[in-house]
Amino acid sequence: MLSFLKANIATIVVVLLIIIAVILVITSMNKRKKSGKSLTCGGNCESCAMRNNCSYKDNQ
Repeated sequence: MLSFLKANIATIVVVLLIIIAVILVITSMNKRKKSGKSLTCGGNCESCAMRNNCSYKDNQ
């Protein structure tokens, strides 16, 4: 078992870092959703390609 860990320590560390990053992203998305903020819209309608069909303005 110890030899397996020694041989694959770099892979294990990278996988753990990716898992931590995914957990942080999901946590951030949940916080934004609970606070009522959109997950996709930043509210800057001037630079948005969908500004003519925007539902953000309707929700304010």
